[in-house]
Amino acid sequence: MAPVVHGLEQQYKGRIDFLYLNVADSATTEAKRTLGFKSTPHFFFLNADGSPTDTLQGVVPADSVRASLDRLLTSAAALNR
Repeated sequence: MAPVVHGLEQQYKGRIDFLYLNVADSATTEAKRTLGFKSTPHFFFLNADGSPTDTLQGVVPADSVRASLDRLLTSAAALNR
């Protein structure tokens, strides 16, 4: 999934920030608990305020990730009107 995600990161550069949690790092325990992390990979799509708008779990098609990113952009645009 990493090559797909990194490719999408370049595609959405300047419009969406991509953050990565090292799930093996104990410093991320609170973030994992707050988000509801269950397995790797687990994608969380968050509004600017940090609230989740969507989540994808497991190996998923790039189109599914892209659709979630597009929904995030659409909802952000609607909020900014």
